[in-house]
Amino acid sequence: MQDESAEEFPYRTEYKKKSIRSYVIRAGRMTEGQRRAFDTYWGQFGLSLFDGPINPSEVFGREAPLVLEIGFGMGDSLFAMAQAEPDKNFIGIEVHPPGVGRLINSAGKAGLENLRVYMADAVDVLNDCIGEGIVDRFQLYFPDPWHKKKHHKRRIVQPEFVRLICAKLRTAGLMHMATDWQNYAVHMLEVLQAEQLLENTSASNDYVARPEWRPETKFERRGQRLGHGVWDLVYRRLSGEAPAQRVASIESEVSSTYDPGGE
Repeated sequence: MQDESAEEFPYRTEYKKKSIRSYVIRAGRMTEGQRRAFDTYWGQFGLSLFDGPINPSEVFGREAPLVLEIGFGMGDSLFAMAQAEPDKNFIGIEVHPPGVGRLINSAGKAGLENLRVYMADAVDVLNDCIGEGIVDRFQLYFPDPWHKKKHHKRRIVQPEFVRLICAKLRTAGLMHMATDWQNYAVHMLEVLQAEQLLENTSASNDYVARPEWRPETKFERRGQRLGHGVWDLVYRRLSGEAPAQRVASIESEVSSTYDPGGE
């Protein structure tokens, strides 16, 4: 929350000092339930950027495939996936406290044990906390399209970002992106096709039908009622070394699915 003092709400989005952050905090008041969720459940679900590299088997207390999602918005779809796939461990990264509060509130009440959350700059988390070759599925759904041409450089899907994700993926791991902006879908396709460590799972070498693991969100259905299409891209990580690298920053707002009124 940007309009509440640290005394009133002590939980803050974490980031490392840089000239350009990889997100923009949007205004939006939290409900009392979302606020209480931090006091009740953050200790159970929250991870800190400043704790450094994680060992997923220690974080979750078990060995299981790891799914990493950036920008989960209000968290409804990530919550549904964690419920539907109890055999997998899920880590979500989001910068907006209302969405984080909503997700951990739902997860806590449902007794989920396979979900953890960073409220932090996603690029910082990728650089400092997520080891190489430990992610089985990466998810980026409906990121801000920055639809004006002069703002296209702010899109998170850029070659250096995709290469960073490749370094985190296991061989044969999946990279799944979705957008309801056709222009951004074309951009995503161009960037992903150019990455030699990825192969397209589409039979037509472009887009795929919505995979069964991705729930259809209210955000998505609202767009469809307005005549918007949705494009899913799923790529598989090929064998080969992704040289270790750090992405200093990406001029991007990751979570366009954030909506103070709910997902």
